[in-house]
Amino acid sequence: MPPLIRSVVEVDGAELSYLAAGEADSPPLLLLHGTFWSRVWAPVLPALGTAARCIALDLPGFGASAGELTPEEATVPALAQTVVHAAEALGFESFDVAGHDIGGGIAQHLAATTGRVRRMVLMNAVMFDSWPVPAVERFRAPEVRESTSAADLLEAREASTRGSTLRPLRDDEIADYLSPWHEPARVRSWTAMAASADAQYTVALVPALKQAAVPTRLVWGRDDDFQKLDYGRRYVAEIPNSDLVVVEGKHIPTEDSPHEVAQAIVEHLTAA
Repeated sequence: MPPLIRSVVEVDGAELSYLAAGEADSPPLLLLHGTFWSRVWAPVLPALGTAARCIALDLPGFGASAGELTPEEATVPALAQTVVHAAEALGFESFDVAGHDIGGGIAQHLAATTGRVRRMVLMNAVMFDSWPVPAVERFRAPEVRESTSAADLLEAREASTRGSTLRPLRDDEIADYLSPWHEPARVRSWTAMAASADAQYTVALVPALKQAAVPTRLVWGRDDDFQKLDYGRRYVAEIPNSDLVVVEGKHIPTEDSPHEVAQAIVEHLTAA
């Protein structure tokens, strides 16, 4: 399997980090995270790198990226613009896109509005009115954001991460997932994304998604407690040119069924 490489690209004055896999001359695939970070894609990137030039981007203030998000900069449309700027900086005029969680909302915005997306993958993604979940929605209140310390967020993210997989994650895996949120600026970026989580963004995209009909595969962990499988079924019933592959797992199926997730994505990206 191709090795993973972490690199950076300068976007809007900040160095954004990304995990890369695959050959430079392969078709580009941008992989987007939501309330986690690029770590969610790591289990499948080596396999995906056999078919694509994979760029698993860390958004500003997330993962290993520099910068810090404000609520105004953390909306789905604003983050989609950041991703477009990253694609341009990397030299991609068009690309495939995969999105997990709120990253799936960003991917839908790109597919519906930019004309740049060739194929899309949505993995346990927000859509329609499926979000935000209550644990995220409460951060709309400024006093909640202001009173949330790094220790508070670490505790909450640990519970969320442990609840996102069927298999028990090892302590070192949990530590890896939690590693960004020891810094106050990254805590503020996370709470900014939570404060900006709003179903209006995905609901408004539905007519344009129907018209664009970008070839789309949904890959879904069957037992997700955060983004229910029924929303994935609704998407393929309403949006043309989409299909659904259900795998064993919860909200992060790359940890529960990495082979099946990678196989479903590669099959979609390489279809005639």
